[in-house]
Amino acid sequence: MIFLGIHCTSEEEFLSRVYHPDSVGKERTRLSKSVVLAIRELMKQNEPDDSSRDQAAFIAIALEKIASTIDLSVTAWEKRGYWVKADRFRMDWAWTERLGKEMRQAVLEENWAKIAMTAAQVAQKLMSVEVPQRHRLGEPWMGAWQAMKKEEQLTGQ
Repeated sequence: MIFLGIHCTSEEEFLSRVYHPDSVGKERTRLSKSVVLAIRELMKQNEPDDSSRDQAAFIAIALEKIASTIDLSVTAWEKRGYWVKADRFRMDWAWTERLGKEMRQAVLEENWAKIAMTAAQVAQKLMSVEVPQRHRLGEPWMGAWQAMKKEEQLTGQ
């Protein structure tokens, strides 16, 4: 069997070469850049509207997704016995879960003072993340408010 110019003698050899272009590290980087972009747009708002609700909800959802990638990232290190590296990585990213929950609660309560304070804390944590002026991220927060409300209805039942 030939795949991308590589001659494989068996199915097992062919299947053992799996390439994952969307690793959790890349996903975490993309989400971090999207959160920075959402915070920038949120801070431009004078008064809360549907767009600012979407942006705040997106920040909460994205932080929770980032938090869910942490254990997946350190699994390989722990298998090799790099416990200190794994623990340090967990500590470096532990804030995402806490601030994600705070932001979610503030968004659901529409507590804009808390949203602004939490967004500022997130911005401080992600201040080293650079988003170029000509990015390809678009507006990933579109519809996040509706998605969050729908999620809350499903989990609240």
